[in-house]
Amino acid sequence: MTPPTPSPAPTSAPGATTLNVSGMTCGHCERAVTQAIRLLDPAAQVQIDRTTGRVQVLSTQPAATLAAALAAEGYPTQPETGLAAR
Repeated sequence: MTPPTPSPAPTSAPGATTLNVSGMTCGHCERAVTQAIRLLDPAAQVQIDRTTGRVQVLSTQPAATLAAALAAEGYPTQPETGLAAR
């Protein structure tokens, strides 16, 4: 009888994060926010709703790390309450 082969180690799957971002007023702001996120995670998926200030991110990075990166770019950011922070 052959022993079972071990399953491969799980890889880090992206998690959904919604951030409330202040100060996004134009397309340049959206690009700056997207670039700041993608510097941390080049594979991140970013959807921005400038009118509400909500940024939805699918990323392997924790919400606090994403928020800190955006704040460093001049966009005060808070993870949306009520969602699990990564």
